[in-house]
Amino acid sequence: MSIRNILLGLFFTGFISAAHAQDNCTVDIEATNNMTFSKDEITVPATCSAITVNLKNTGELPAALMGHNLVISKKEDLIGLTNDSFEAGFKNNYVKPNDSRAIVVSKVIGGGESTSVTFKTDLFNKEDEYVFFCASPGHWSIMQGKFKLVQ
Repeated sequence: MSIRNILLGLFFTGFISAAHAQDNCTVDIEATNNMTFSKDEITVPATCSAITVNLKNTGELPAALMGHNLVISKKEDLIGLTNDSFEAGFKNNYVKPNDSRAIVVSKVIGGGESTSVTFKTDLFNKEDEYVFFCASPGHWSIMQGKFKLVQ
C-alpha cells in the first residue's frame, strides 16, 4: 500500500481533519490550455482576515502564447477591465497599473508554472457581487466565475 493511499484512508476515516488537509483561507485553482479554470466559484469564509489563492497553469504553452492569471473585481467592473486588457499588455499582467477596479491581480503564468496571491478580506463588502477571471485578452469570456465570502 502506498503512502498516498494510507494518507487518503486516514483522511476519509477522520484521523486527519479537513481543516488540517487544507486551510479554509487558502484556495487552489488550476488553469488549462483549453482556457478553463478548475472551479467556477471560489467561496471563502468571511471569518478569514486574509485569503491566499494558489494558481497553477496545467498547460504546456509559454505565458506569452497561452498565459493565464487570476483577477478579482466587482462584477460590474468585469467588462471595463477586460476591454482595457490588451492595452495594459502582458508586462502589466493585462491590467492597467493602479487600476482601482482590479481588487486582486496575479502574475500571468505559462504552462507548468504556479503563482500565489494573498489579499485581505476587508477589501470586499457584502453588498457587491464579485467575479474572478483571466485577464488575458479574450480569455475572460469563458474563464470566469463567482467569488464569494460566506458567513
